[in-house]
Amino acid sequence: MLTEQQLTQLDWDKTQGMIPVIVQHNVSGEVLMHGYMNQPALEKTLAEGNVTFFSRTKNRLWTKGETSGNFLQVVSITPDCDNDTLLVLANPIGPTCHLGTSSCFSPAASEWTFLYQLEQLLASRKSADPESSYTARLYASGTKRIAQKVGEEGVETALAATVNDRHELTNEASDLIYHLMVLLQDQDLDFSAVINNLRARHQ
Repeated sequence: MLTEQQLTQLDWDKTQGMIPVIVQHNVSGEVLMHGYMNQPALEKTLAEGNVTFFSRTKNRLWTKGETSGNFLQVVSITPDCDNDTLLVLANPIGPTCHLGTSSCFSPAASEWTFLYQLEQLLASRKSADPESSYTARLYASGTKRIAQKVGEEGVETALAATVNDRHELTNEASDLIYHLMVLLQDQDLDFSAVINNLRARHQ
């Protein structure tokens, strides 16, 4: 979150009291929306933990989700190098856009955003009818079978690499990552846990 020093360094004069704010999904990195904050909006955001803008059309403070319930829960706020723009990392509750999409900039999703969306889809299959999809059948088959598939795909991925078959390696690596994601979901884990662990090791 913003430190006291960062707060005092924000250049409100340069932005005529209205700082541009970019909101980004804390996990997927997807850019969710853009808005403006004046000082009271920033203070309310910091105090309550939900993104609050100054609405230029309503001419008042506006907390995203105040009518829809689709709040943006703040994880961190970072100023740019000129102290005249803010980047907010947030966890969205429901779709961000009034059109019902995850982002006001949809469908411009990055590769990492797709991976997050795939993870959400796999999570939704945990309670689905086994007859409805291969993923649901995997969950129904139990942890041992899911783990076995990860092992099989790992071996096939390694074999494809040893014969320098890039096309097959891409296919097998895709199968491996898919089955690994299913296994993580089966164990109530997700890629965030893995990424955070890798980040801790790197430090």
